[in-house]
Amino acid sequence: MGFEIRFCVADGGARVAYATVGQGPALIMPPAWISHLELLWQDPAVRAFFLPLAARRTVVLYDKPGCGLSDPSPYPQTVDTGARLLRTVADHLGQDRFDLLGVSTAAATALTFAVRHPERLGRLVVHGGYADGRRVASAEVQAAVLDLVRAHWGLGSDVLADIFMADADADTKRHFAAFQRGAATAEHACDLLRQCYAARVTDELSRVAAPTLVLHRRGDRAIPYRLGRDLAARIPGARLVTLPGRSHLAWAGDAAPAVHAILEHLGEPAAAPEESEDAVLTPRQRQVAALVADGLSNRQIARRLGIEERSAEGHVERIRLRLGVRSRTQIAAWWARRHG
Repeated sequence: MGFEIRFCVADGGARVAYATVGQGPALIMPPAWISHLELLWQDPAVRAFFLPLAARRTVVLYDKPGCGLSDPSPYPQTVDTGARLLRTVADHLGQDRFDLLGVSTAAATALTFAVRHPERLGRLVVHGGYADGRRVASAEVQAAVLDLVRAHWGLGSDVLADIFMADADADTKRHFAAFQRGAATAEHACDLLRQCYAARVTDELSRVAAPTLVLHRRGDRAIPYRLGRDLAARIPGARLVTLPGRSHLAWAGDAAPAVHAILEHLGEPAAAPEESEDAVLTPRQRQVAALVADGLSNRQIARRLGIEERSAEGHVERIRLRLGVRSRTQIAAWWARRHG
C-alpha cells in the first residue's frame, strides 16, 4: 500500500496536493484545520489508524490551500470553498460516488458536501465534529487562542497540542506541535483557526440524506462532547457512537474503537482473513505492530495509546502468536514487508 502524493488544480489555479493509499472504493477525508501530507504520514499512529481502512478502501487525503504541499489560494478559506475543493479533488480522481470521513473541522465540509451533492455520497462518518463553531468555546477563550497563535506560534502550537492530543505522552505532543508549525505559518494558522470558529452548518443538518455515523470521545478537550451529541440528534437517522478518551484527533490515543466503528458503518467486516493478510490482526493489534516496527518499547506503546503497560505487553504477545513469529524484530519485519 504505497502512500502516493500527486497534485490537481483548484479554482483560481492553486495546485493542491493529494495522496492516496490502499485499494477498493474511495473513502475521501477532507483536511481538518491544518494539514501536511508528508509530515502527517511520518507519524506511526496516523499510519496505524489509516492502514486498516486502506485494506478495504482507497483512502484519499489532501492538503488545504496554503498548508503543507498545496499552493496558497486567492480565495478566503470557508466552509463553502472547502466543499468546492472536495468536489474538485473527487472530480480529478474520477470519483462519481464515494464515502466521506470528516474529522474535526472537516465535518462541516463533509456535511455541506453531503447536502449539495447527495447523489455523489455513499456513507458519511463524522469524528469530533460540530455544527456551530461559536459554541466550541466562549468568545473570550477564542480570542485568547487566536491572539496566542498570532503572537507566538511556538507556544500556541504547544497549547493546541495539549488540547488536541490530551491522552498522548510528551514526545507525541512535541511531535504534533512541530507538525503544526511545519504545516502552516502563524498568520495562516490563525486565519484557519478563525474559520473553524466561524463555521456554521446548523441549517443544513436536517437535509443530510446519507447514512451517517457520528463518533465523539466523551472527554474531547477540543470539541465538547455535547456538540457531537447535538450534531447526531439533528441529522436524520444518524447513529451516535460515544468513544472513551480525551484526545480530539481520530488517530490519537485509543483509535481502535473508532476504526472498528468506521469499518462497520462502511459495511466492511472487522476481520476478513481471505481479503487481506493484514486482517490476521485486529485493528488494535495493527496499531501496536506499527509502533513495534517504529522501535517503541511496551511502555512507550502504552503511553502513545493511553493504555496500561501490561495491556501493551499482552497485545505484543498475541501479535507474535498470530503471526507465528518469535521476536519483536520479526513483528517489525512483517510490518515492513506489508507497509514499508
